Amino acid sequence: MKIAIDAMGSDSAPAPEVQGAIEAAREFGLELILVGDENVIQTEAAKHGGLPAGVTIRHATEVITTHEEPTKAFRTKKDASISVAARLVKNGEADALLTAGSTGALVVVGTLGIGRMKGIERPALGTIFPTVGPPVFILDIGATPDCRPEWLVQFALMGDVYAREILGLKQPRVGLLNNGAEEEKGNALTKATYPLLKAIPGLNFTGNVEAREVPFGGADVVVADGFPGNVLLKTYEGVAMGIFKALKEALTSTPRAKVGALLAKPALKQMAQKFDYTEYGGALLLGLKAPVVKCHGSSNAKAIKSGLRVMRAALQGNVIDKLGTSIASYNATQTQE
Repeated sequence: MKIAIDAMGSDSAPAPEVQGAIEAAREFGLELILVGDENVIQTEAAKHGGLPAGVTIRHATEVITTHEEPTKAFRTKKDASISVAARLVKNGEADALLTAGSTGALVVVGTLGIGRMKGIERPALGTIFPTVGPPVFILDIGATPDCRPEWLVQFALMGDVYAREILGLKQPRVGLLNNGAEEEKGNALTKATYPLLKAIPGLNFTGNVEAREVPFGGADVVVADGFPGNVLLKTYEGVAMGIFKALKEALTSTPRAKVGALLAKPALKQMAQKFDYTEYGGALLLGLKAPVVKCHGSSNAKAIKSGLRVMRAALQGNVIDKLGTSIASYNATQTQE
């Protein structure tokens, strides 16, 4: 497997991308292509003993930033690192793409540069949410706002395959993000989507899931429109950071509290690790012809490495083909009806 990495995408590019790629190549034995300014990448690689065998560079002179209009930037910046990386995938020179750059640019470049899977109308970003129990997979978290019911159905089918193949769940519970658990609750979109999900043969649809149930594993897969899904993600991140900050302040407020913190340090470290986004890598942009992973813009080398681990699992599990089979099977049943 060969993975193209947009080396100029993150807030601190190319440092995290280069270090993460070097560590992943050494540990996982991956073939990687770092796409970006060759001189800058080589300078960064020298800090880590140079590029190991299997890691190469493809020079690119431009970068699409988060402040640019994605479609316009895609059309005008032909030599942007993310666009060059996508072309490597489309041309068969790479099997997958990873970036920590602009989400909007990735959706445009992925859709137009790599192409959507047959039967998929819109892509969805799916990511792991840490919980007090097993992690929950949520999609969409920002790729496709203003969804239609049939798009959410496709998200559910893709999430079900991901949970089976990557999380190893035999019969994942699929829920619909909503403002109430009752079937009649929600807006026009969720009300129209509910019966469609309920009618899918073989899908373990367990009904609506409220946002407050997500941290407690209210479902294994949570399906959402990209707008509320992204709001849930950002709220989740903010609350987690707020709790850890308040906890740190409380545990260092008095000499007695500091003693208690010292005793609780192993447990606190374990909890922090469980809610550390760098442990989970990035979000998969599902619905494209090849695996694409979007890492956080503030990713460090550990997050890039974790994202490459997610990518390796998707490639080894042949997730794209299995997603295609699931969508084709559902579409066939709809045609027959």
